[in-house]
Amino acid sequence: MTIPIPSGTQVWLASGHTDMRKGFDGLALLVQETLKRDPHGGHLFVFRGRSGGLIKVLWHDGQGMCLFAKRLERGRFIWPQAVDGAVTITPAQLGYLLQGIDWRHPQRTWRPEAVG
Repeated sequence: MTIPIPSGTQVWLASGHTDMRKGFDGLALLVQETLKRDPHGGHLFVFRGRSGGLIKVLWHDGQGMCLFAKRLERGRFIWPQAVDGAVTITPAQLGYLLQGIDWRHPQRTWRPEAVG
């Protein structure tokens, strides 16, 4: 999944787990009441279900509210340990997260060799 993230956009991971039955309105309410953020401000808010294999991303693109979902066929999405609040990550880290890669410690697949 690729989301065209404008520069200056922040990505917020909602700590803990979220009821994945929630849709646009329920998640926007969580952003307002729990995260104390504006769901219409253009930032991305990412929520993970209890099992860890499903996430939802809420984003207002300036024209309307968007809701993206991704379910991993194998593995779990890496999530922060904090119970309350949110953690901010970079758009690049979100890319890793969406691929099922540990966004906290991404590993390069190759290393440049010295020219000698």
